[in-house]
Amino acid sequence: MNKEELVQEIAKKTKSPQKAVALILGATLETIGKTVSKGKKVTLVGFGTFESRKRAARTGRNPQTGKKIQISAKTVPVFTPGKKFKELVAKK
Repeated sequence: MNKEELVQEIAKKTKSPQKAVALILGATLETIGKTVSKGKKVTLVGFGTFESRKRAARTGRNPQTGKKIQISAKTVPVFTPGKKFKELVAKK
């Protein structure tokens, strides 16, 4: 399911105009992204938690040549699913 299909599904379930749903969903995703980029957590109880984590520098290998390469440290976004979400997916 892509973003457009998600907007259509939410609009159908809430009987709201697709334009309004698209604006709300866009604002929600933008807010989550900005909050996580500032190093803060966003927790949606039952669904999951969005946060950023730091990855340490490490040594890796180039898969084509086998040579060792240095991979620099960086901050990455992480999603941890909540209990209800895990249970919902496990039932399928």
